[in-house]
Amino acid sequence: MDLLAPSPANQDLRRRAGELPFLILTDRTVCDLELLATGAFSPLDRFMGEADYARTVAEMRLADGRLFPIPVTLPVEFDAPVALDRDVALRDNRGRLLAMMTVEEIYSWDRREFAAAVLGTEDPVHPLVRELATWGPLNITGPLRVLQLPVRGDFRELRLTPLETRGRLQALGRSRVVAFQTRNPLHRVHEELTKCAFTSADASLLLHPTVGVTCPGDVDYCTRVHTYQAVMPYYEPQRALLALLPLAMRMAGPREAVWHALIRRNFGATHFIVGRDHAGPGKNAAGRPFYAPYAAQDLVEAHSAELGITMIPFRELTYLPAEDRYVDVTDASPGSATLQLSGTQVRDYLDQGRPLPPWFTRPEVAAILADAYRRRERQGVCVWFTGLSGAGKSTIADVLAGLVREAGREVVTVLDGDAVRAILSKDLGFSKEDRDLNIRRIGFIASEVVRHGGVVICAAISPYRTARDEVRAMMPHGRFIEVYVDTPIAVCEARDTKGLYARARRGQVKGVTGIDDPYEPPTDPELTLRADGSSPAQCAEMILERLHHDGVVLDLAQKIVHSSEIGSSHDESS
Repeated sequence: MDLLAPSPANQDLRRRAGELPFLILTDRTVCDLELLATGAFSPLDRFMGEADYARTVAEMRLADGRLFPIPVTLPVEFDAPVALDRDVALRDNRGRLLAMMTVEEIYSWDRREFAAAVLGTEDPVHPLVRELATWGPLNITGPLRVLQLPVRGDFRELRLTPLETRGRLQALGRSRVVAFQTRNPLHRVHEELTKCAFTSADASLLLHPTVGVTCPGDVDYCTRVHTYQAVMPYYEPQRALLALLPLAMRMAGPREAVWHALIRRNFGATHFIVGRDHAGPGKNAAGRPFYAPYAAQDLVEAHSAELGITMIPFRELTYLPAEDRYVDVTDASPGSATLQLSGTQVRDYLDQGRPLPPWFTRPEVAAILADAYRRRERQGVCVWFTGLSGAGKSTIADVLAGLVREAGREVVTVLDGDAVRAILSKDLGFSKEDRDLNIRRIGFIASEVVRHGGVVICAAISPYRTARDEVRAMMPHGRFIEVYVDTPIAVCEARDTKGLYARARRGQVKGVTGIDDPYEPPTDPELTLRADGSSPAQCAEMILERLHHDGVVLDLAQKIVHSSEIGSSHDESS
């Protein structure tokens, strides 16, 4: 791959690239492009072609047999402006020109096959299974000429390429390097574990947190990086290096652990710590973990010789208060007093404003997390109502907006489907393509409100799952709450003050959702409401409770209107 340095000789190429047809990359593909460009995905130097893709899915190998466990592809839609043997420009979502590709292959791929083979599940609770629905049905590949790396304004001194990282590690003076992957704040148990690991291996430590796309609900990466910076002085001088990895995780468990090891080898690591349920996204729809707890360790160990990296298992440690130290649970004497905090207990501490105990986390880290927790009420969130026309979405949205303002949030925006149609989407009809474009427009506006710390409440039929999933993908991870207002069509028709359903039944209008155009209910919404059995105020209160649980509002509103029944509005807005 060519990473073109600024020079007069390359200016003509950049000007030509600026005139090419272009693709807008997602945050995920921007991360992938950056790691392809810097060599972090070596031996891969481009988005995968069909032969590499097929063998990676089936066997965790590239077409030439080299180990590579995760597909890295550039999906596009059928109508994308690409053609074989033609150049296409690649831009980020702000329109900045990043690269050029000469398209050598265009091939189809199967979402279900990808999910089953790579993720080991088709359960939509898995965040990437849900996201796959938004990926285009075709993949493209070809040689890349990278004109500039993605613009990253924060933590610039920590954003080291593989070459820069290997140079810094070499300067630490040890031939062995233990790498530690993390997407969570660093607590005392992690500190002790990493110290034991690099001491036993006579190695340096590469603390290498992921700051690209991680799992919905993860602590934001800026907060996490601040915790790592706070802990660094507790390591021996000249023994540890902190660097950031802009990786878009797939949450693929065992396969992802092998991928993480391969990537860290490219950054100069000789040893890699693999945790319990490494890169797991939590529990599936049945309430069980997606992956066996030690499957990742087993798979990395099975490929360690080929990877050229030694796997260090993340042992389970416990704290002995009498000795003020952490030990392996198997080394604790029977009956000895031990201390541990669960994730729920940590949240309880933060909910109550109590400082986390110093045996659990460093005081500096506790202060950073406490401040971040207090700041949750200033983070943005999108509440997205979906359901049939007349289900009650707009009415509940208006009541909810009032309750959220009463609970102390000042910036609350309501985007009603009918209002957006009248102002922003007057040019659109009601074909599937136009409906989807309308939803994308609402989603883009909503995502900008969320990124700037506001609460945005959207009420639109949004009948198609793929468009809703695209909107979810636009949002900062964990900041999208899909609310399905599940009102039977008979009730919606009875509320039909516009006479829309009646006209549709008489054949006077076409394309009415629920009559002659389909509605695709959410498969895994955050909340489902039955507006035919509860008042708008009661429905709004349920959502407010969810927002309180998520920390979007710190205190539940005390005055919930229970007695007044507010009539439902009826919208045919998609």
